[in-house]
This record gives sequence, structure tokens and C-alpha cells, in this order.
Amino acid sequence: MNDSLLDKRAYHLLVCLLACTLVAAAARAAESAPPRKSLASLSLEELLNESVTSVSKKEMKINNAPTAISVITQEDIRRSGLNSLPELLRTVPGLEVARVNNSEWAISARGFNNQYANKLLVLVDGRSVYTPSFGGVHWNVQDTVLDDLDRIEVIRGPGATLWGANAVNGVINIITKSARDTQGGLITTTVGTEDQPSTSIRYGGTLATNLYYRAYVKYFNRDGMVDSHGKDTPDSWDAIREGLRLDWEPTPQNNLTFQGDYYNLNARGTVNDLSLTPPFAVVNNITARNHGGNVLGRWTHTFSETSELSLQSYYDGFENQDGRNKEYRDTADLQVEHRFALGGFNDVVYGAGYRFTGDRLTPAFAASLTPERRQDHISGAFLQDDITLVPERLHLTLGSKVEHNDWSGLELEPGGRLIWTPSERQSIWASISRAVRTPTRADLDSRANLSAFQLSPASPPMLVSAFGNPNVTSEKLIAYELGYRLEPARNLSFDLAAFYNSFRSVIAYSPISDGLETSPAPPHLLVNSTMAQNINSGGIYGGEFSVQWHVTDDWKITGSYSLLQGQLGPVLTSKDSNPQQQFQIRSYVNLVKNLELNSSLYFVDRIITDNRFRVPAYFRLDAGLNWHVSNSLELGVWGQNLLQSQHPEFNSDRTSVIREIRRSVLGKLTWRF
Repeated sequence: MNDSLLDKRAYHLLVCLLACTLVAAAARAAESAPPRKSLASLSLEELLNESVTSVSKKEMKINNAPTAISVITQEDIRRSGLNSLPELLRTVPGLEVARVNNSEWAISARGFNNQYANKLLVLVDGRSVYTPSFGGVHWNVQDTVLDDLDRIEVIRGPGATLWGANAVNGVINIITKSARDTQGGLITTTVGTEDQPSTSIRYGGTLATNLYYRAYVKYFNRDGMVDSHGKDTPDSWDAIREGLRLDWEPTPQNNLTFQGDYYNLNARGTVNDLSLTPPFAVVNNITARNHGGNVLGRWTHTFSETSELSLQSYYDGFENQDGRNKEYRDTADLQVEHRFALGGFNDVVYGAGYRFTGDRLTPAFAASLTPERRQDHISGAFLQDDITLVPERLHLTLGSKVEHNDWSGLELEPGGRLIWTPSERQSIWASISRAVRTPTRADLDSRANLSAFQLSPASPPMLVSAFGNPNVTSEKLIAYELGYRLEPARNLSFDLAAFYNSFRSVIAYSPISDGLETSPAPPHLLVNSTMAQNINSGGIYGGEFSVQWHVTDDWKITGSYSLLQGQLGPVLTSKDSNPQQQFQIRSYVNLVKNLELNSSLYFVDRIITDNRFRVPAYFRLDAGLNWHVSNSLELGVWGQNLLQSQHPEFNSDRTSVIREIRRSVLGKLTWRF
């Protein structure tokens, strides 16, 4: 495709800015003036001591976490120039993030990436957004005001001991700020070659003593992508979302939270509509009209520094349309947890929960579920003990979760983790754990018609289909992990994690016998069709390495490299749809006063998706400038995907049209009042 005039000018401008500002940064590093402490530059000690809660359902320091965990901070969000939750996950070492089209992503960790990746558990403020229909996440409806995010905690590896089924290859916990921390007003506006435009308005205040609130509304309208020939594709995307959060602290020991969100979106795209008459497949433009909402309440009571009780409940309901089917789902959840110290050497956390989920999927020729409606119940309890073997040196964590669900029955998910900190600047950890992925509605009850054709005008139509199987059981994983963290100097740290995942009973589709069908008309032959079976097993291994280097007080560089190997059989090789190698380098530089340069370089290895589409390896370069005009006003400009005019990342299961991500530029205004 020939670049547009805007693309060429934006590209050359940003490359010049990058070169000039790197020279300026190097000159500043050589200055003898006393270094200044900037808002945008946390020390390594502060970063390593940042608290996370996803590992043990209690606050603990990253350096003491016996698992592979990364945190996307608010500073990372602000400096990245990325304007959606899925895109922000690109910054996590080892996470596989690929854009399918303008409103859909394939996201996974440590293998099995797919448009409907089903081995990654995602939570928003403790509310699960993993859907039992296909086992993945509707990423196009996960959104909020990004400035209101406190952090995103990402665990690479199983988290089933605490979080239960489907936390197989990782857990993503998206955590928003308390209303107490978002007082005052905020307006952000983003406009660019993709955003047409995007605007967020949020205001927070106080209703009474220790009763805080915030309310927001967010709207965006994003342009479509391009096909392999550079022609615009009809997949623009717009959405409006509004929400409210209340945080009340009636006493120092009690905290109550109530929050809710509602969204309405329109995602345009194309689907291959099949029929049993010529021409058998037609590419049609569609508009997916999705809407839904959720409410969540949580009470936390603190007995002491080592004892805390929490009770949480939420309701989530949505209607999602993909151009063929409509999915209606209602989910209600109740969880109680208690943490306490026992005997001075044990920190115990336990809890129990119940979840109800009911759905209805309207049938279509391309896909259907039998029965059309279903209600399911999940109940369970967990217990975990953090045992101090040697104070401040050696800790052993043992625990398990026991669950019962209507898809696979009783599940046991134990785990053990050991961490040794021989000094303040290094730690070594190891773990072994079991996790399961429960069958989805698609695995159990579905029929998907994949293609139709005719050998000759006189022959009957032929139909290729994939069937679910009500007899499939859960997929099982035994995971072995080993990690090492080192801080050789106050301005330099390393983090290494290696793993071996042993899978069995993985669901794959194997051939079934051909036959004649009379419904729907006309009569047709069922050929080359498949059915879900627990037939795959094998091992996946690899590792992730990351480094943080504070070159000066005004310059921070982070980098990471990940490797993924192994395969399953006999039906599929899990490594094909995942890049075997990835690396990234991000640089945050404070230039002259109130001016920042932020840049990121990504490499993603080639992949072959499940339907054999080949995605070449690619480099991605993003760069941007932030100008703090005043304490209340910030301006930013970014260029994204600067090295290529366009490139593909993944393909959709529902259409033969391949979308490609194009070079773009955007500007953002942030006003706080």
C-alpha cells in the first residue's frame, strides 16, 4: 500500500523527534548538576517493593512473590500511549497479544493462543470476566477510564490453588483505584488516525465523612483497519460506557465498596455466511450490537495487621451479538475470605464461594447449541498457608482449592511454592501445582458448520462441521516452575522464570464418520467432520527474562525476552499459534523540564494459526512525547507501528478477510481539575 501523506509526515516527524530527544537525553545524563527526583521515575527498590495481591490474596512485595508476576503500573499506562486494556497487555513479558480485527484480540500466556483462548483467567476488581460459552474473554467489552486504573497484575503460570478452574496458564487481575484516590475532575480526549475521537469524563467527590464517590462516562469511535492490499475494511468500532463507584470507611477497621458499569457498543465487521446452495459462502458485512452491565459490592473488616475478613458479591449480565448468534448470559457470584496469623509462623487464608451462571444462545446455521438454554452452578472452597521456615529467609506456601461444577464434576487443584531469599537483593523460588480447564458450552453442546461445497452440479451438497461432545472432561495440567530475581546494583534488576507444563486430556477435534443428513434441506452429505475429544497430551516449556535499568534518575529502560517450545499430540501442535520468541525494550526519558520521551520496540516471532494462516514475524516501534503544561494539563503525541505501513497479527475464525494493523498517530489531552 502507498502511504498516505499524513502517514509519511507523521513517520518522518516522529523519527526525527526520537533521534533528537535521545541525543538530548544522553547530554542530560552527562550533566554534573544534582539529579532531580521526578514523578515519573520510581527507584528500583520502590518497584520491587510494590505490593501485589493476586499471588496470595493478601498484600505482598513483588520481590517476595514465589511466582512469575508482572505489574503494569499507572505510570506504564500513562507513558505507553496505548488506549485499551488488551493493548496494554503487550507490555507484559511473555504474554501473547495479537489483534484479530479492530475490536477483537487473541491473548494468552505460555501457549494455546487463539481468538477464544480458554486457559487464561481474567478478573476486574475481583469479578471474573471469563465466559463459559467459549472459555475466553470478550475483550471488546472490557474497558474503563484508564487513568482510574491502579494497576494490572499479571501472573504467568497456574493460579488455580486460589482462583480455581481455568486459571491454567495465567491470571490477569485488573484493579481500579479507590474513589478516595480519584477526587476531582478529569477529562481526556484522544484523536488520531484511528480514534475519531475518544473522550473520558470522570468526577470524584465526597458525599459525607469518609464516603467517597466517582462517576464517569467514556465514549470512543475507532476507525477500521485495512486488508492485505491496503484497502479499508468495514470494521469500525464505537462504544459508550458509564459507571459509578462508592467507597465508605465508617471506621478504621471497615471498608465498603459498591461499584457498577454499563456499556453499549457497536462493532462492525465481516462474516462468511454459509448455505447449502450455490455459491455456498458469501462474505457479508455485519454490525455486532453488544450491551451489558455489572454491579459489585465488597465489605472488608480488618481485625489486626495479620487478620482480615472480606465478603464480596457481584452480578454481571450481557447480550453479545457476533453477527450470527446472540448470547445472553447472567452471572451471580458470592465469595467470603478470611486471613489470620497462626502461631507466629503461619499466615493462613481460606475462603468459600458459589456462582450461578445461566445462558441462552440463539441458533444460526453457522453455529448452534443444544440445548439452547443452560444453567450451571459452581461451588468451592480453598485453604492456603504461608509457612515461615526461616524468618526473612525461607517460606513455604501450601494450599489447594476444591470445586464442584456442572461441566466436569469435582475438581482438586493443589499447589506448593517455596521461596528462599539468601539476601535482600536476591530470591530463588520454585513451585509445583495442578490446574484444570473445564469444558465450555462449545466443547459440550455445540455444532459449528465450517464450510459447504459441491463436487458437481449433479452431486449432493457437502457440509463440513465440528461437533461438541457431552462426554468430554476437564483438561489437566501439572506445572513445574523455577525463578530467580537479582538486584546486583541499586539501579539494576533481573528477573528470570522457567517452566515446564505437562498437559493431558486436552480437548481437540478428531474425525468422525461421514453420513447423510436431511435437515436442514436440501439433503446433504456430512464429510470431513470432527468431534471434540480428550485426546491430546504433551509438554510445553520455556521461560521469560526481564531486566530493569535506571540509567539515570531521568532515564529508565526495561527489557524482556521470552521463549516457548514443546507440543501436544496427536491432533494439534500448541506451539504453532504462539510466537516461539518475543522481546521488547521500553525507554522512559525525562528530557527538559516537564517534557518526556517514551518509546517501545517489540519483536514477535512468526506464527501459524489453527486454521493455517501464516503470520510473518514483525517488529513494532511506538514513540511519543508527553508535555506537562502545568500540574493540571498534559499533552501527548504518539506514533504507533512506525516501522511498517501495515502488518497482520492474527485472523478471525468467522471470516476469510484478513485485517492488518496500520501505522498510526494520535494525540491526547488530559486535564485534571
